[in-house]
Amino acid sequence: MYAPRQHARLPALAAAACLSLPLAATARGAELELPSFPDLREQATESVDLTLGWMPLHLMGWLMNDGDPDAAQVKETLKGLKSVQIRSYQFNADYAYPQADLDRLRARLAAPGWSPLVQVRKRGDRDGQDKEKVDIYVTLEDKKVKGLVIIACEPRELTIVNIIGTIDLEQIAGLRRTFVPPAKRIAQLPPQA
Repeated sequence: MYAPRQHARLPALAAAACLSLPLAATARGAELELPSFPDLREQATESVDLTLGWMPLHLMGWLMNDGDPDAAQVKETLKGLKSVQIRSYQFNADYAYPQADLDRLRARLAAPGWSPLVQVRKRGDRDGQDKEKVDIYVTLEDKKVKGLVIIACEPRELTIVNIIGTIDLEQIAGLRRTFVPPAKRIAQLPPQA
């Protein structure tokens, strides 16, 4: 008697698995496999190579003080996140990072599923100082942001951020304060960006 019931469940399990595949593909599609840029870490005067998955993010939220309003806002934001990746490098020389890698990353973000949200180009002065490029891309599902990528380039600095999960864009400022040191320029992006 047990065997027929077990076989009756197989079609239901197969249907559930098939229905979950598009969801898994969407979540995986938003997460970019950012290279760790080992050569850049060797050349950089300062570097950040941070990858946090679901467990560390939720543990961080669990450890935050519920009585602090800022911490409560960050904790609420962390509930919807699946991963955060940050790659940031500063150099002593201009354009020490490989432009071809950035072009490949931008090409992946031009594929269906991702949409450009903000594109900032600062040409700098006559000497080429203060030149800057910032690109922000989002991926949506049911009119909700499910992924965010920020690429910020200056002649001597490169920062790439990939956030995966349900994101309220108004809560990004809280994450910015949590994950990016105040001295970094990416942290100085205006809230409306």
